[in-house]
Formats: sequence, C-alpha cells, structure tokens
Amino acid sequence: MDAQTLRQLSRQLVRQLGMLDSQCGNMELTPVQAHVLIELETQPCTVNDMATRLNVDKSNASRTLAVLSNAGLVISRPHPDDKRSQIATLTPEGAARLAELHQRLNAQVDGFLAQMDVDEIEQLSQSLQRYRKAMVMAGRQHGYTIRPLTPLDNAAIAAVVRRVSAEYGLTADKGYGVADPTLDSMSEVYQPARHAYWVIEHQHRVLGGGGIAALTGTEDICELQKMYFLPELRGRGLARKLAVKALRFAREQGYRACYLETTANLVEAIALYESLGFHHIQEPMGSTGHDACEIQMVKWF
Repeated sequence: MDAQTLRQLSRQLVRQLGMLDSQCGNMELTPVQAHVLIELETQPCTVNDMATRLNVDKSNASRTLAVLSNAGLVISRPHPDDKRSQIATLTPEGAARLAELHQRLNAQVDGFLAQMDVDEIEQLSQSLQRYRKAMVMAGRQHGYTIRPLTPLDNAAIAAVVRRVSAEYGLTADKGYGVADPTLDSMSEVYQPARHAYWVIEHQHRVLGGGGIAALTGTEDICELQKMYFLPELRGRGLARKLAVKALRFAREQGYRACYLETTANLVEAIALYESLGFHHIQEPMGSTGHDACEIQMVKWF
C-alpha cells in the first residue's frame, strides 16, 4: 500500500464514522467536544494538557472547554498546584452524557466488527496499534537522517560498535561482531552488489547503523548485520526504521529470507526483531563466524 491509497482509505473511514458531521453519535456534541469529554473521563486536564492530548492548538482546546462548561458538562476550578491555570473535570451531567455517547458509538462499531472474524479483528487491532506508533515515532525523528555509509564514516561507526558492545559486555575475545578485523573499514565490506549499510546521522554525528549482506554459505539468503545504536538515539523508532529499510532493500535484491544472530543481552533488539516478523530457529544458518551469538532468527519473504 502506498501513501495515496492509505490516505484514501483514511478519508473513507473518517466519513463512515461520521467524523465530518457536526454531531457525534447523533448527539449534540461535535467530534472535538466528544474527544474532550473522553479525555476528561480519564483524568482532569488543563487547557495545555487537553491541547497536547488532542493534538490541537491551545485556542481550540480552550474554546471547546468553554462551550462544554457553558453546557454544564464540564466544570473548571483553580489548579491546586498552579493558581494561574484552571483544571477541568466532568460534571455528573457530563459523565452521563459521555456514558450515552459510549453506548451509541460502541453499538455502531460492534456492527462493523460483526462483519469480521476473530482473526481479522486481531489483525486489525495489531495493524492500527502499529500505525499509531509509527505516527508517534515519525514525530520524534525530525533532524535525524538515514543515509548510506561512506568511507568518511568508517571511524565513527566503528566507535559506535565498540561503545555499544562495551555497554552490553560484548567483548572482542568472546567472538562478537566487535572482533571483526574489518570493523575499521566497513565501507569496503558493503561495496559488493546486493550489500548495503546505512548510518543514522544527527547534527553531523553518526549515532548508529545497520546493514545487509549476503549470508556466507547460503544461496539467496541475506544477513541483517551490525545493528548498533548509541543510547541517545534510542526510543525514537529509528532502529526499526533502519531495519525496515534494510528488509525492503533485501527484497528488492531478490533475497528469499533475512537471517540474523544476536545474544540474550540485547533484550530490546530481540523485541524489535520479533515485532518485524523474525522467528527464532534452533540452529545457525550459513557461516557468520560469530559463535558467541546464541540466538538465531530468520524472516522469510
């Protein structure tokens, strides 16, 4: 699916759900007003809190809270910790109106879900959660660039590999990737056809990287290699973004599968690979030379 198709589907969903209507759930509530009530059900909010939660500007949040207050659905009181701001809560009438809204909208969505089997509903849930997380992470990635490795990056990416390896106790004497003799000349390693390595750069600093190379001793299987990221890079979804880029490259190059080896110390990495569809296998594939990596995983295309 491309961006144009996804946008079209999103528009159709918004229309079908009545989000363009002036009334939500056939009640005298606009969609924005309904969202405000739903957020207040969770906990009281200031205007700034509400604007952040709904991803709207402060004036929109303030105006909506004022309308709901005038309708007797919301009440605002001085914030206990900041007398300069107000904190809004639901009134009993507001809670009752919201309960009715939930009932109507749940009945509507139940009608939609009745057209789908259990496994389809589970797939939908996972996909929507993944899509929402992708939106959040994309907002955290501004200013970070993923680009191909160049010879000028060799020293920087080697330093990243050594620093992260030391952080997790992956010492050279144990046969991990940090012991590779080509570590200081990685741009040469990824020059052959169907090989590629990318670095993540921020403010002219290389903070991580990862690559794809043919798996030695196999045919049409590649290996996801040297995925290393400094602590300041983590939590932004960039490791996943780079891995997705690498997997797309692997498919374009005609590989049938992507293999990787890792270790139990790298808990976050294992969770990432599992989320990308890699499956654990019991025996190593090919000949990587990293016999200290006790976890083997593969994703078939």
